[in-house]
Amino acid sequence: MENGAENKWGFEDKQEHKAAPAVTVKTSLASIIDSVNKNDPRPVVPLGYGDPTAFPCFRTAVEAEDAIVDAVRSGKFNCYATNSGIPPARRAIADYLSRDLPYKLSADDVYVTLGCKQAVEVILSVLARPGANVLLPRPGWPYYEGIAQRKQVEVRHFDLLPERNWEVDLDAVEALADKNTAAMVIINPGNPCGNVFTYHHLQEIAEMARKLRVMVVADEVYGHLTFGSIPYTPMGLFGSIVPVITLGSISKRWLVPGWRFGWLVTNDPNGIFQKSGIIDSIKDCLSIYSDIPTFIQGAIPQILEKTKEDFFCKLIDTLRESAEICYDGVKEIPCISCPNKPEGSMVTMVKLNPWLLEDINDDIEFALKLAKEESVIVTPGIYVGLKNWLRIAFCAEPSALKDGLGRMKAFCQRHTKKH
Repeated sequence: MENGAENKWGFEDKQEHKAAPAVTVKTSLASIIDSVNKNDPRPVVPLGYGDPTAFPCFRTAVEAEDAIVDAVRSGKFNCYATNSGIPPARRAIADYLSRDLPYKLSADDVYVTLGCKQAVEVILSVLARPGANVLLPRPGWPYYEGIAQRKQVEVRHFDLLPERNWEVDLDAVEALADKNTAAMVIINPGNPCGNVFTYHHLQEIAEMARKLRVMVVADEVYGHLTFGSIPYTPMGLFGSIVPVITLGSISKRWLVPGWRFGWLVTNDPNGIFQKSGIIDSIKDCLSIYSDIPTFIQGAIPQILEKTKEDFFCKLIDTLRESAEICYDGVKEIPCISCPNKPEGSMVTMVKLNPWLLEDINDDIEFALKLAKEESVIVTPGIYVGLKNWLRIAFCAEPSALKDGLGRMKAFCQRHTKKH
């Protein structure tokens, strides 16, 4: 070896990973959380990361807990699972989703995944090919962009329009698409905006996607978590217009994000995915990924079939109350405004006016100083694609949410420019 080559190892960091955006909100928030003053005696109010389980009022259903215990004690689910998931779990998910559709899904349409994140990685791996691009919403969930970049899939962003309750800018979608566009992604109910798409708008999206000859990837992790005037409509309802990949999980509706159980479902009564080889690609991709623990799969039929409606009604009532507290509280805070009252999910976007503040130039600086001075965590909007906005997770105890918003108000009053 020459020129010091003997000191060089055969491995090194991957530079493109450094250039990729932070893949999760949790990762992005690390520096914000680190800014909290450890000597502040007040409890930290976590309004940045949408994990409802941080608060006792958001606990899963007894039926879900019992299902896990029953599955473990049965001794039937200690084995390896098949790549696509065990048949009873797949059938139960198909039946659960078919309740809202004009056609019946089969177990073969369902692929279980390690949370929705793995479902995202699977579908982007399937779509990856030289020159391929996907259309992502802005603002959106950053995991899509991070995984797409790692899979070398080009990302093109279309805007969600706050003046139209965060509807998709369909003219922009049409302008962005070309012969290499494989899919457009929608998130409904919305993360990070807290919006809910109407039936009519989803139909417009389906018709635009058909015109462009692209599939729709519908992220419905917050499915059924709506509490405003617009009812939840699954994108699969329009599967006869355009082929739809539905991504979902039990994380939010059952309040168990740590159980890491999700699904990827093909809504395609016309068989386009089968003819194009997408089904085979999904199966091939899943064959190299880790399986979900078998006992959790074994519990899924009981979880989906036995959870009482009272549990869901109570959750919706709690989220509705929290959304109202958030919306009303933000109106009292100088330099922040909320263009739309949240109607779904557990998060919302609020607009920051940094030019009204002393020594704060943007949303990141706002979040860092808020954490340091008030021990309140919020997500800078730039982390989800929208500079000088903030994402607030309102899935908190009402008292904690009021406390956090009150501290934000005091912070903004303290930093408001004096005229």
